[in-house]
Amino acid sequence: MVAVSHGNMKRVTELVQARPALAKASWDWGFGDHETALGAASHVGNRAIAEYLIDQGAAPTLFSATMLGQLEVVKAMVSAKAGVQKTLGPHSISLLAHAKAGGAAAEPVRRYLESLGDADGPASVPFSEEEMGALAGSYVFGTGTSERIDVTVNKGQLLFARSGGTARRLFALGDGVFCPAGARAVRIRFAGNVAGMAVLVYDPDLSVTARRQP
Repeated sequence: MVAVSHGNMKRVTELVQARPALAKASWDWGFGDHETALGAASHVGNRAIAEYLIDQGAAPTLFSATMLGQLEVVKAMVSAKAGVQKTLGPHSISLLAHAKAGGAAAEPVRRYLESLGDADGPASVPFSEEEMGALAGSYVFGTGTSERIDVTVNKGQLLFARSGGTARRLFALGDGVFCPAGARAVRIRFAGNVAGMAVLVYDPDLSVTARRQP
């Protein structure tokens, strides 16, 4: 349900008509990166799906109001809670990015958020594809078929996935430390060299150490 809410209106209506509660469905993509069906429609700027889900019982959010161009709602929420504009949505997508996804209808909201100066989320430390490539590989932490972490590079992004799971984008924080999309409190650290690289996951304590296979 969450996946199709990014852009498949036909399938969204089929699912909600069959099971109305799915209008409020949510999914954890990993490390607590929760995304609702409405959140999915909101960050890609799909107004039709967002409005349909709200009509069917999905709770409106600051992010949906931003994408839909509801300026007075956004202003009221910022006024009620100072700094709320810095809150990140699913996959660490900023509030300003939601306004941009809303297109012309959300243009007043975009200008308002830009005037605040801090609604675009924290900047990621620059990290080249060559540096990403040096970290890519399969890291093993056990003997089971799922006890493997695959680190790959795709379209200029460093991706992290447990075998059989969903790949998560990693944001560079500096000094070989990263955080996964949608989980700023989690830390993923690479240590070693080409001959003996390891990846350590802290969530928040040390959860696993996996070593890259030759």
